[in-house]
Amino acid sequence: MTVQGSENSSRRGRRSPTMGGMPLNDMPWWRWRSNVRSALHMLSDPAFQRDVWLAGVDGYGDVTDAVYRLVEDTWLDNWSAEKYVGTIFRDSQEAALVDTAVLRVLRIVHQVGPDAPVSAYVDHAAWPEAVRAARDAHVRLAASDGEDPDVPPRTLEVLRIMTRSA
Repeated sequence: MTVQGSENSSRRGRRSPTMGGMPLNDMPWWRWRSNVRSALHMLSDPAFQRDVWLAGVDGYGDVTDAVYRLVEDTWLDNWSAEKYVGTIFRDSQEAALVDTAVLRVLRIVHQVGPDAPVSAYVDHAAWPEAVRAARDAHVRLAASDGEDPDVPPRTLEVLRIMTRSA
């Protein structure tokens, strides 16, 4: 992909890549948003979890990787997503949905351990509730970004390329 103009994103005339027609970098901390969205997408899709994570398909990481992307830069395991309204999240509704998903997923991670096999998470009694919360957040963020929430999750390599190219 060719990007014209300065690498300084504040300059006018710079072309922005898009994600579903929406500028990929229209939020100040869009790379963090991309990581959170990727994690929520994977955590919200039981078919993906079965066909990719449980099947051991390479290129997508595992539950621990998704949780890491969810909280890595944002510290959402320490404070509310509300702190990031206007930088990562567009509004308080997005933030509230993300907070709910983070809390539900982290509760399970703390119970089964961060390095447990995928089946330990997926078979946990509270997993469907965590998946539902992640789905609610994923759908809201995808819709806000002009994307179809039902397309399959992208590989981690595609995520790296997307966040590196803009």
